[in-house]
Amino acid sequence: MSSTQVLIAEIDGLEHATDAATLRLKSRDFFWFSPLLKPQLDDCRAEISVRPHSVDEVMRLASAAARTRTPITVRGGGTGNYGQAVPLKGGIVLDMGALDQVIEVKPAVGTFAAGATMLEIDKALAPHGQELRFYPSTRKQATIGGFVAGGAAGAGSCTWGQLSDAGAVLAVEVVTVEEAPKLLKLEGPDVLKVLHAYGINGIIVSVTVPLAPAHPWAERMIAFDTLEAAARFGQAFTEADGIAKKLVSVFDPRIPPKLGRLGRKVPEGKAAAIIMVVEPQAAAMEDMARAHGGEIVFARDAEGAQMAAFEGKGEVGPLYEYTWNHTTLHALKRDPAITYLQLRFPPDSNLEVMGRLAEHFGDEMLMHLEFQRRFGRATFSALPLVQFTSEARLREIMAETEALGAQVSDPHTYVLNNAGWKRVDAPQPEFKRQADPYSLLNPGKLAE
Repeated sequence: MSSTQVLIAEIDGLEHATDAATLRLKSRDFFWFSPLLKPQLDDCRAEISVRPHSVDEVMRLASAAARTRTPITVRGGGTGNYGQAVPLKGGIVLDMGALDQVIEVKPAVGTFAAGATMLEIDKALAPHGQELRFYPSTRKQATIGGFVAGGAAGAGSCTWGQLSDAGAVLAVEVVTVEEAPKLLKLEGPDVLKVLHAYGINGIIVSVTVPLAPAHPWAERMIAFDTLEAAARFGQAFTEADGIAKKLVSVFDPRIPPKLGRLGRKVPEGKAAAIIMVVEPQAAAMEDMARAHGGEIVFARDAEGAQMAAFEGKGEVGPLYEYTWNHTTLHALKRDPAITYLQLRFPPDSNLEVMGRLAEHFGDEMLMHLEFQRRFGRATFSALPLVQFTSEARLREIMAETEALGAQVSDPHTYVLNNAGWKRVDAPQPEFKRQADPYSLLNPGKLAE
């Protein structure tokens, strides 16, 4: 009897699949954004996909994996870009999508099963007059467990900061992988044991986060003569604490043509900004944009924006689906030679450093800025589009970027220790030993 057959016998009654089509689908994420990761990970497959429907079933699976020493790669929506949902050593891909319940909602706080998508959570919160503070551009597919395990920021971070900010995640429940699995609840600073740990430190089964009062978010796209003018507006608007905002994204003039129908609304040669602003204050935002030379080229009221997000209705999709790494996705559809980087800028000189990079690289790097608060400071990170020619040149671009004053997180490696500032944040190596004593979780992703 093969090891997979032994495991199947151990998990009798749990939903699972071993057919080639399912294993290919469930063994992939968006690693193909990287021309370096694509050939390395394209052929990686799990031997079995398991889809538990309860915490008890997760614990049964964890026990069986421990007894049979079978590797586990935990998967949410598969929307990450670094191959962290890809099983390097076969074994089990653990699809958490069926654990999608809203467990509890109270004023200003909610607890959700790890497989619940961010969009479905917000739909469930709407009757309570509450919403998630922030979510990724992949809101429709991304699960809250996957976001906590591998995300960092998103729409809403211009107001609420990062997942790593104190209080952004209040509690998580984690199943350990051992013969007799435990269900551990981590609260307060202890959430750092699994936050941004990419599924190597236990199986997250629920997440508790603070909530915000629901706002009527209107959408705008604004054209500017130059990238510098758009960026100055983005900085000023993010710093305007009196105006409630959900999204502030800025694009080099060469990017809008890569954004399909929405991008065609921007006059040729113009930079652009995408904004989500509370509807009663949209006029105040527009006045600020015009003071920076901006022209409103697309406007949608809050009702229309919510219909686009919740019901898929509208001239274009929700505008957040053109921002963050969705920008890269739209560009890749039109130019497969494009890839991207992830950059962090010093808050005190972010505009200056951005200008140096834009001048230095010209057509080789197109700036895409996402404004956010980092530990209380208004700044931006960047997901620039990069013209790919060779690995050697890509490495040179990263080195030159660092020399010009920006920090690079390398999205072209699946080895977490090598990813610059986007490395595993989880402290306490002893927690890995406690939660995964046989090192079965996401093996191969940490350098020895």
